[in-house]
Amino acid sequence: MVFKKLAGCSLIFFSLYSHGQAVSSAYSQSDKILDVVTSQTQLLWGDTHVHTVLSGDSALFGNKLVGPDEAYRFAKGEVVQASLGKPAQLETPLDFLLVSDHAETMSAIWQLRHPTAEQQQEQRLQLALNIVERGLDAIPANVSQIETVNVALSSAAMFLLDGSTASNRAANSAWQEIIASAERHNQPGEFTALIGYEWSSTPNGDNLHRVVMYRDGAEKVSQTHPVSVIAAMMDPTAYHPEKLWNGLQDYEDKTGGQVLAIPHNSNLSSGLMFDVETSTGPMSKAYASTRKRWEPVVEITQIKGDSESHPFLSPGDEFADYDNWDKGNIFNNRLYTNEMLAGSYVREGLKRGLAIKADVGVNPYQFGVIGSTDSHTGLATADHKNFWGKSPVVGPTAERISADWSTEGEGGALVTVKNSESAASGYAAVWAAENTRAAIFDAFKRREVYASTGPRIAVRFFGGFGYTDDDLYDADFAAAGYRGGVPMGGELTASMDAPVFMLSALKDPKGANLDRIQVIKGWQSVDGQLHERIYDVAVSDNRRIKRNGRVRRLVGNTVNVKTADFKNSIGEVALATRWTDPDFNPQQAAFYYARVLEIPTPRWTTYDAVNFNQSLPNGVSATTQERAYTSAIWYQP
Repeated sequence: MVFKKLAGCSLIFFSLYSHGQAVSSAYSQSDKILDVVTSQTQLLWGDTHVHTVLSGDSALFGNKLVGPDEAYRFAKGEVVQASLGKPAQLETPLDFLLVSDHAETMSAIWQLRHPTAEQQQEQRLQLALNIVERGLDAIPANVSQIETVNVALSSAAMFLLDGSTASNRAANSAWQEIIASAERHNQPGEFTALIGYEWSSTPNGDNLHRVVMYRDGAEKVSQTHPVSVIAAMMDPTAYHPEKLWNGLQDYEDKTGGQVLAIPHNSNLSSGLMFDVETSTGPMSKAYASTRKRWEPVVEITQIKGDSESHPFLSPGDEFADYDNWDKGNIFNNRLYTNEMLAGSYVREGLKRGLAIKADVGVNPYQFGVIGSTDSHTGLATADHKNFWGKSPVVGPTAERISADWSTEGEGGALVTVKNSESAASGYAAVWAAENTRAAIFDAFKRREVYASTGPRIAVRFFGGFGYTDDDLYDADFAAAGYRGGVPMGGELTASMDAPVFMLSALKDPKGANLDRIQVIKGWQSVDGQLHERIYDVAVSDNRRIKRNGRVRRLVGNTVNVKTADFKNSIGEVALATRWTDPDFNPQQAAFYYARVLEIPTPRWTTYDAVNFNQSLPNGVSATTQERAYTSAIWYQP
């Protein structure tokens, strides 16, 4: 079913979503809306992956002004001074934020910002000190910026992190600054400032990074220090995720607190993030259990590319090419081959998880999904109209649309990455009981979370075996969903009946109409082969879904590239449906997740071209079709 006018669907859609801050604003313009509020969960929007001046790469690439305090203020909707000297503000505030500065460099950067007289005279630190003070202008024009920053930062890290009293003081000071900032800005019920950091394992340039998120406050978190890979200089196994998980276990054993890890940028992992083997050998039940325990959620979309799927892996999916970064790993020193793609993308990881469970008894890749920005400006913005770029050096200027950078790849080949390939993405959506650290953390643990590339699209996804049309039209849709089955992130046990799913989506109140809702199914057949299929289950503009489960006609495109504008004259305000898997086999393990697509809108590159009165470079996309991905629901025979 579809709804064109908000006033015409007030009863149903107010019952779909208990009110988080962003959801309630969707109805502020309607006159007579019944405030039907359920007691189940509320929708909260946030970002769990933001770097401030305390991250080495953020500081050395031009962030001089935005620290943890400014990052939280920006997320709350306040005006902050960006490192480009311009004021920055979110149009719609977030409900939560995690400042995730790199564990490996936060203490070095803290010390560089507070140098002793002796350190100011130390030759190895001079370049790093100059860059922190002056930015990239301190680097001669004929010298590689990336190489110089890496050398300077490595020198600083080795000098400052030598185990001395001074380096330990720097490490503790940086961590305590992050904790104190989160405590200052945490306002339970109104805004949640989560405490965490990033564990930045990059063996041979392959991205195995994780964001670490605590459930707890300063009392417990202050008793520990971030786990880092600095020890890899002496111990190569420090790069292995098992080292991180051991550190997380030590924290819980010591404090009685709770913590989890969120893998990100699997698209830059050279196939290692969702590998069928581990860093030390074949997949075991113990490894699978440990990974599933510590990593209930992964980041599926962010500035450095979308990691849902890839055209090579999903040739039948016309939407599988959303801002893919697929040249190589994070440093481009290992170039991608088709064999690497399967372990680099989330959908294939979900499929591999089914096979691993059949083999060892546990699914290590039974994870939910979120989006986040990985912003290194300190500004958590995923809005194409308000995109501040990956770091200050690629902020909103007339030059950034055509900027690129080159690195030396395998065999000395030059690999060029265009800044225009950056994605203005994404945010984490959480169905939580309340806006607190504990409630948000608990939603992550049960995987009742989903990802958006930026728009605040409100999505519900329930699975069960007995949903009826009465449940779909129930005045308390969410309560009916919980009562009759499981929400996104849940698991359905064996049944001879085909599972029934209830799905609903409501557009961003300030954004574009919706094109369609899709269900993406992955399964393992009895012969052990892995499969996937896409179903269009609710579509806009009276289009017909064919017998093969797909709609043939595209929604259209209203984007005016010359003005960076679009019209909501196509698409729908809201979509909802009840859908039963027509191809269900009770003997086959499967997962199902929903993908909600907006109608086409202007991309950030088009906004830049209009704002700076220039033409789009050849080959640069002018439009985008933003989307939300839900966490899956699994069926286990």
